[in-house]
Amino acid sequence: MKLTFLGTGTSCGVPTIGCTCYTCSSTDPHDKRLRCSALVETERTRLLIDCGPDFRQQALQQPFRRIDGVLITHAHYDHVGGVDDLRPYCQFGEINIYADPLARQGMLSMLPYCFAEHRYPGVPAIQLHEIHKHELFTIGDFDILPIEVMHHDLPILGYRITLHADASRRGASLVYITDMKTIRDEELSYIQQPGVLVVNALRPQPHHSHQTVDEAVSFARRIAARQTWLIHSSHDIGRHAEVNAQLPPDIQLAYDGQQLIL
Repeated sequence: MKLTFLGTGTSCGVPTIGCTCYTCSSTDPHDKRLRCSALVETERTRLLIDCGPDFRQQALQQPFRRIDGVLITHAHYDHVGGVDDLRPYCQFGEINIYADPLARQGMLSMLPYCFAEHRYPGVPAIQLHEIHKHELFTIGDFDILPIEVMHHDLPILGYRITLHADASRRGASLVYITDMKTIRDEELSYIQQPGVLVVNALRPQPHHSHQTVDEAVSFARRIAARQTWLIHSSHDIGRHAEVNAQLPPDIQLAYDGQQLIL
């Protein structure tokens, strides 16, 4: 299983428009953070997690091959604003997008022409599938379990992703969570001891709907993640190299374009 971080930034991205702060003025490519998205793939199956407004730019840096499924965490613009840019991938067949009822309704409202009964020529051919927390489903080589986290008072999805071959092996899963502020205790049993945790860490200062760095570290310890990568980070978190120097080796700030073999 290969994980590629297409984007690791928050809704405004880094650098932020009009900002000349210490982070935004950095020339280190690790400090350039597009909106959050990731690829999870094997030789046979390819999943996209979220499809934000930077997707076109992100996709141009990756090999052009079929996307077997798009997993949506929630329907905020920075996570679904690039859905129309999936249209080139329709040459491989219909695009299958998976979302919970709230996100599904949000996408129908935001991009009605993509889901109309009678679509005009050129509109991406999308099949929108409704999924629900705790209901396991399979796409190609992957078993996928949606779990629920809270983005302030909005319930959104995180995902536990496991290869079929590793389904019964402890610590073999990838858990991907973004935009979380809190999580209910009953969700924790579904994501204990993952091999890799990807989770949001907005900044050091408190925020009403996103985890701070300290909250993300505490969460990683709570579920006993073997290795944790922090995403959805704003310019307020600081520069990549300096942040990672202050974090423990098993919890690090991810960067755009980073690839991991799990």
